[in-house]
Amino acid sequence: MGYAEILFEVSDGIAQVTLDRPDKLNAWTLSMGAEVEHALRSADADPAVRVIVVTGAGKGYCAGADMDMLVGLQGGGDTTTALPADAAALPPLPDDVPAALRGPYSYPMALSKPVIAAVNGVAAGLGLSYMLYYDMRFASDRARFGTVFARRGLVAEHGSAFLLPRLVGMHHAADLLFSGRLIDAREALAMGLVNRVIEHDRLLPEVREYAYELATKCSPRSLKLMKRQLYGDLFTDLGASIQLSDEEMVRSFGTEDFKEGVASFLQRRLPRFTGR
Repeated sequence: MGYAEILFEVSDGIAQVTLDRPDKLNAWTLSMGAEVEHALRSADADPAVRVIVVTGAGKGYCAGADMDMLVGLQGGGDTTTALPADAAALPPLPDDVPAALRGPYSYPMALSKPVIAAVNGVAAGLGLSYMLYYDMRFASDRARFGTVFARRGLVAEHGSAFLLPRLVGMHHAADLLFSGRLIDAREALAMGLVNRVIEHDRLLPEVREYAYELATKCSPRSLKLMKRQLYGDLFTDLGASIQLSDEEMVRSFGTEDFKEGVASFLQRRLPRFTGR
């Protein structure tokens, strides 16, 4: 299907979603949110895709919620939206996904494939909150980050008060939330908010190079199950985590991907993983 506020392409096992309102620094709208979810869940269901990358067009990644949308909400405006009439139904999430990961912002954690943010510019407010649900964040050296909520009379939205302390620690989370200040990419890296800072003109090439390595050298079955372990363990304890990991390890021994992983190592060649 065609999208109005994002770009979507698949190549080399990588699905790339680009927020595409560059004149508004890719400010988030309800329609954009619906399109992003459709694209990410469609990519997750596509066997040709192994990794998903999300970035922004132009100078910004996502400057937060669109101000016209916020003004509308002040007046009790509609908070729902729909995709175009030709949009296919969203691919379902697995039955065993916790309810907390089925929401309109948390669903990226329920996807079976790695989701990487390539933050090319400012990521503020909702633009920051949403990417906390992605698996990794790589930043341009021109990127800036801020929650801004306290400066708009708002609160820590969409679970950001839960996620931020787990990524950067309670003291950094309090700083980012209470002050609403913008930080640069180097400070974000020092806090642990991003995985890596990359020279601006090299951001997408290096992110795609990393994504391609995941797509070609790592078992999609392993990635799927490890992602489920990472986020599923938020809802359990150490004992249950150990039990599940031990059971899954035994199951892994009988898979085609395990056999291929061993064979490719012994034969000194790239693996040909199938996800089975």
